[in-house]
Amino acid sequence: MNQSFAYLKKQPWVWSFAAALAVWLITIAYTEGQGATAILTAALSFATFTIIVGLGQMMVITTGPGNVDLSIPATITLSGVVAMKVMDEQTAMIIPGIVAALGAATLVGIFNYGLIRLLRIPPIIATLSSSFLILSTAISYGRGIRIKPPLPLSDFATARIFGVPLSAILVLVISIGLAVVLKRTVYGRSVLAVGQNMRAAWLAGMNVDRTRFATYVLSAFFSGICGIVLSGFSGGAALNMGEEFLLASIATVVIGGTSVAGGRANVPGIWGAALFMYLLVTMLNTFGASAGVRLILTGLMIIGVIVAAGGEEQR
Repeated sequence: MNQSFAYLKKQPWVWSFAAALAVWLITIAYTEGQGATAILTAALSFATFTIIVGLGQMMVITTGPGNVDLSIPATITLSGVVAMKVMDEQTAMIIPGIVAALGAATLVGIFNYGLIRLLRIPPIIATLSSSFLILSTAISYGRGIRIKPPLPLSDFATARIFGVPLSAILVLVISIGLAVVLKRTVYGRSVLAVGQNMRAAWLAGMNVDRTRFATYVLSAFFSGICGIVLSGFSGGAALNMGEEFLLASIATVVIGGTSVAGGRANVPGIWGAALFMYLLVTMLNTFGASAGVRLILTGLMIIGVIVAAGGEEQR
């Protein structure tokens, strides 16, 4: 028993779940138990979108220092706009709309890595620059028209099974699949190896460029999924629909225990971190805290979770 507890204590993802549980318990204690289940259901519904983009950002960050995808918000917007325009509220066009949106997102990933590899632009600058082009494309293509999603897509995005959002189940399946990829496939192990030491991975015969290329495309692909489901959930695509996911995608990766130095990914931690961030905002709103106080307390609590989870021994 003591060994199991000691093992869990060393896992970075434990702290994000512990923080989420603590915040939830404080909230329901304040409300005297009212709405406890509703808060959890809402947390799962809204955290799902942060989780899916967080998984993509995690893969990029895992490939080593300096690797980060800042084009995620723009990619979400573009995929949402493309999906809604192609579907045009018609049920028969759902599949073509999904294919078109994911195709557009995939092209964004290819374009991002093209800037990084061919033009030798640092990833932060490359993805930030491309985000302006991507968002401009979404604005031009969408022309400010908010098109409602087809009813089946809207029903899927808001459906629940025994109180659990169907979209959360979908993202859980994706998360499990990604965890298996990281642990059991050549690509997953290559991502970890490249993040630990890119030159050593190259000397060992790994195709570093192909690994990094696939990772940026995967991040964009996950952003595309988020854009499609979010459009169905919120009643259509909007040009600001991806704004909140820029810092959220990075924060969930860091709080969840993924190393910003690369070489260590943490899929369960993404879930704990996303739930913690939503429940934290819910708790502060329940307490009636002002906007300034919410920002200060949010920052302090996030720092506390990161410090608790970051106790990795120096070697």
